[in-house]
Amino acid sequence: MSLRYAACLSLLISAALATTAHAATVGREQDIVDLKLGQRVMVDDGTCPAGQVKEVRGSKMSDKGVVRTSSCVARYGPKSK
Repeated sequence: MSLRYAACLSLLISAALATTAHAATVGREQDIVDLKLGQRVMVDDGTCPAGQVKEVRGSKMSDKGVVRTSSCVARYGPKSK
């Protein structure tokens, strides 16, 4: 029974890591509704220099919820609309 439990736990952990590794891309920062702690969202609103995109991160918890930080990072892949 413990082998089955370990396999299920391993599957759940790998699924959780796979979903947090991908960063979503939105057109406006206002489109980010529910930012979670540690989540990264790429914002393609034209505020960063050419070849870069704004990355908004849920950096830490406060009394009011998740605190957002943003910076320009290198753009990877084709530009999204």
